[in-house]
Amino acid sequence: MGNRLTQIATRTGDAGTTGLGDNSRVSKNSLRVHAMGDVDELNSHIGVLLCETMPQEVRTLLVEIQHQLFNLGGELSIPGFELLKPEAVLALDEALEHHNAALPKLQEFILPAGNRAASLAHVCRTVARRAERAVVALGNEEAIKDAPRQYLNRLSDLMFVLARVLNRMDGGDDVYWKSQRMASAAE
Repeated sequence: MGNRLTQIATRTGDAGTTGLGDNSRVSKNSLRVHAMGDVDELNSHIGVLLCETMPQEVRTLLVEIQHQLFNLGGELSIPGFELLKPEAVLALDEALEHHNAALPKLQEFILPAGNRAASLAHVCRTVARRAERAVVALGNEEAIKDAPRQYLNRLSDLMFVLARVLNRMDGGDDVYWKSQRMASAAE
């Protein structure tokens, strides 16, 4: 991996470029930098979510996800390098299956709402979708491995499921969308 930061204010980016892990420089507006930034933002939102009360099992999962997102960011920062392993995607599949099995089947759309922890999980879900779009855009222009795209796709699904899990803490529930059209049809 590239050099570790020993100084934060280097001023090397003042001209609108940034250094990648392979010591190359790219525009701060490049698709790669957008993808890296979206993954970093997602990891930061998960950090905020971790400030909330939640079951230890969910907390442990989210901490592991933060480590994997750091791997993903590192992989994006070094073109052609692999840090995020396919096993990380499988771990999300297993977590999805486990947590979804304990939830009631959805009968209606739900709103991104509920308690604070669930609402923050929904924010993480939407940022994961944006990060996924950025990785897909990068992959349309440059060769990247499949795992980053797959990981973000699964992670957004998992954050939706975890929002539902978190809404059920202390006897809560999902917040259901009230469709005017469906309400009129039921009358």
